[in-house]
Amino acid sequence: MNPNTAIIAENISKQYRLGEVGTGTLMHDLNRFWAKMRGKEDPFLKIGDSNDRSSKGESEYVWSLKDINFEIEKGDAVGIIGRNGAGKSTLLKLLSRVTKPTTGHFEVQGRIASLLEVGTGFNPEMTGRENIYLNGAILGMRRQEIKRKFDEIVDFAGVERYIDTPVKRYSSGMYVRLAFAVAAHLESEILIVDEVLAVGDAEFQKKCLGKMSDVSKGEGRTVLFVSHNMGSIQELCSSIIYLKNGEINFSGSVNEGMNQYLKTREIQQSYYNAPSKNNNESYFKKVILMNQLGNNVSKFKTSEEIFIEIEVGLNKFSINSSCYITINNSLEQKVFSVERNLNTDANVFKLQINRHFLRNGNYSLNLLLHVRKNRIIELIENVCSFEILDDSSPMMGYGEFNHGTVLGNYRWID
Repeated sequence: MNPNTAIIAENISKQYRLGEVGTGTLMHDLNRFWAKMRGKEDPFLKIGDSNDRSSKGESEYVWSLKDINFEIEKGDAVGIIGRNGAGKSTLLKLLSRVTKPTTGHFEVQGRIASLLEVGTGFNPEMTGRENIYLNGAILGMRRQEIKRKFDEIVDFAGVERYIDTPVKRYSSGMYVRLAFAVAAHLESEILIVDEVLAVGDAEFQKKCLGKMSDVSKGEGRTVLFVSHNMGSIQELCSSIIYLKNGEINFSGSVNEGMNQYLKTREIQQSYYNAPSKNNNESYFKKVILMNQLGNNVSKFKTSEEIFIEIEVGLNKFSINSSCYITINNSLEQKVFSVERNLNTDANVFKLQINRHFLRNGNYSLNLLLHVRKNRIIELIENVCSFEILDDSSPMMGYGEFNHGTVLGNYRWID
């Protein structure tokens, strides 16, 4: 292995059996054993559907990852992108040795610090102080090394007041701040970060990106970063691995990889219709974009108002339900969000976005239906794409504004 190489992946594949817990049945194990005794290939590696969420498979096996090959140099910051279910988190779990690949192997030079989920590796009954030492020990650090970095970790996480409080009493934001601080400050050669930073506020996310940049460019450590936020990927990473249906669709420059990914997720429809559901839960039945004349359109001028009509199927209506709408730009950055409580009998309503609200560009909607205590009923992402066209109309009272900024007001129409 080249001394300048941090990670080599050779023919990595990961197969799961749907609807089962464990490695399989006794019959399957006997078939595998018999094939091995005869010097034959494992018969269950030949079958299985690809990880394609858009079609219904016939096999009880699915390849979460299939024939993954790549090489990452020391000091590289690599972004791993792809739709939900593409295999991103599975790849990071394999690299972090949380699970083993079905076929293939990795070669890794250096210690790995992973932040895959909020509070991974934390003992909720232990204090923040104790968990710092626990995580450091898990990562292979000596107590003296952890002690040397301790004050810096606590200061970065901003939890000094609560450092001797059990972490089970921390908010999710405090949890992730401390977990990231531990992973980023301890002296591992490779830092792996899944998209847990979405839990933190905008200021902390910016702070984390700055730290990962320092780790990669300043300290020469390798960073693998999974995110749906293309702006963060563009800011931090020097290259991209784009996964699609469990396979590498592209590996190379950030701009080219982002362009390929964004093209595949473009949605041509400016409306959404869901089939009827009989699961006794509320759901999004219809979403449609309209102009002020009531016509379904996908292009708006900056001087036009935008109307979003939403119909919720109230199979089991709860007065505690809420509809949360987010508008994302082409880089999947949230530029506007609003919430409506569904505490009336009306299940059809409109959101009016006033003129001169969005800058010219491409946008899409995310919609979330949830109830009290944050139980998610339904989430639909990147639905109803639309484009804002600059018609160069005068904007009374407004000056220049930056990419992603929104202006103006909105109101609900019942």
